[in-house]
Amino acid sequence: MGRTGLLTILCFFVILLDFYCYKAILAVFKNWTQKTITYFSRAYWFINGALIIGVFCAIYLNLFLTFRAVILVAFFLITVGKLFMLPFLLIDDLRRLVIKLKGRKEKALEPSEPIPGDPISRSKFLVKAGLVVGAVPLTSLSWGIISGAYDYKIKNVKLVLPNLPKAFDGIKLGQISDIHSGSFYNKTAVKGGVDLLLAQKPDFVFFTGDLVNNVTSEMKDYQDIFTRVKAPLGVYSVLGNHDYGEYYFGKESSAAKTKNLNDLIATHKIMGWDLLMNQNRRLKVDGEEIGILGIENWGMGRFPKYGRMDLATQNTDDLPVKLLLSHDPSHWRGQVLQQYPQIDAMFSGHTHGMQFGVRLEHVQWSPIQYIYKEWAGLYRSQQQQLYVNVGYGFLGYPGRVGILPEITIFELKRS
Repeated sequence: MGRTGLLTILCFFVILLDFYCYKAILAVFKNWTQKTITYFSRAYWFINGALIIGVFCAIYLNLFLTFRAVILVAFFLITVGKLFMLPFLLIDDLRRLVIKLKGRKEKALEPSEPIPGDPISRSKFLVKAGLVVGAVPLTSLSWGIISGAYDYKIKNVKLVLPNLPKAFDGIKLGQISDIHSGSFYNKTAVKGGVDLLLAQKPDFVFFTGDLVNNVTSEMKDYQDIFTRVKAPLGVYSVLGNHDYGEYYFGKESSAAKTKNLNDLIATHKIMGWDLLMNQNRRLKVDGEEIGILGIENWGMGRFPKYGRMDLATQNTDDLPVKLLLSHDPSHWRGQVLQQYPQIDAMFSGHTHGMQFGVRLEHVQWSPIQYIYKEWAGLYRSQQQQLYVNVGYGFLGYPGRVGILPEITIFELKRS
């Protein structure tokens, strides 16, 4: 089934959900005047109909980026609110069905009339509770868009590497990940995040994949901003699962897919970033060296496995410290810990922290932890370490609640 078919089915179910919520609201508020019902009905169906049409326009027409984002965000927020209402409406319908089956027909199916002695009918209570609960995610997710999407935070991390050469002791490494330029709608805010990174004056920088959502052209409006990301010892980057264009062109090879990937590789080069595709570099300071290794995406399950550690580790045995850029943190347990004990530290992204959760100094939680054992921050296993950056951008939901966009600044230490 193609994209159009899936979108049509999605919109069909959204219309059913709209109709169900509409009938429930009218059944409860029977004291409304006919004029109020008419105004409500027109506004309700105009807004929901316009959003559904807008979704198709946003996907298939070349709309201005900000306008497209507003449509998709509004559709997402309103639909989520209705989904939170749905359990309350289903419970009320189930309750009334049970009453009917038991033979209690004394106006049990008239939800607006209270049972004698009750100040409010059970139906009215359930539907109003559903409206309140439906407003909670709408409010919090809206705040996540207004406040969280571009609220970049600096995370300072001391990274202890016992074999670190003396010349590298105290050096600063910056990391950003998961830019997802196709999701941005505020160039000024994106630029502000880059300014924040550069103000930290890192000696070198890692970018750990997912420059775009689907296609290289998404970088058109943001390439000049990220070209400013420079460091004295260089900027090193790798590809993420979204960078291959598979979510747009499909998994099969094609000329368009190949061109898109080549354009993305060229974009890294134009920005002055050293893209490592199963390769390594020797970073030298005052005659001493460490290794920077970068592989293509290596993910568990449905995610692509293009990474070749055998190629990335070639001719690095003499290096006292090896730092690995690998987009997906599942690669750490899936291969690195088992087969490559010489890797001192791995740097990843990919999880976004699901853009929702709690992240405090000593406590962090997100639903993503039930999928990824390592999903945010620093992890250790014997002498090896992993850091997972929760991302610079966003994907899907255009905001963040609790898990804010991250710029990581490491201080490398020998002890």
